[in-house]
Amino acid sequence: MIKTTTMAYHYSRKLFLPFDAVLSRITDNLHQQGFAVITSIDVRHTLKTKLNIDFRRYMILGAFHPEIAYKAISLESHAGLIFPCHIVVQEHENSEVEISAISPLEAIGENTSTSVITELATLVDNCLRVAVDDLHRLVLAPDHVEALPPSSGNENVPSIQG
Repeated sequence: MIKTTTMAYHYSRKLFLPFDAVLSRITDNLHQQGFAVITSIDVRHTLKTKLNIDFRRYMILGAFHPEIAYKAISLESHAGLIFPCHIVVQEHENSEVEISAISPLEAIGENTSTSVITELATLVDNCLRVAVDDLHRLVLAPDHVEALPPSSGNENVPSIQG
């Protein structure tokens, strides 16, 4: 079963699928949306190594969309503060895997952006949502009943000319 969570600063999906399969699939989905995963932080390993703390499986991915980032940074030199966009893949105690993506549109705020920057942030936000939403296609056994609500129309996100 897939659950969707929307908060002001992130967008999430929860699945009962293997952690490694979900991590691999979100990486592939991000690539399909034009992102390069340029950082990968294994929080579990880092906490164990640095603090001797046992922690659940928790990965932070830094996804960078070169085309959109170039356009945004060319318009606003500080736009690089929201790139890369972070995606968290974490396993909960009940073996549920949650995938969360930052909402760059919320990160920039309405008072700190131009209409073009807002348009670019919206495009990145839509691409991240498509990458996360496409995880429902990762069905490993016929008894999985993953389903998404009806299409929101974001599947074919247009590119920005400029």
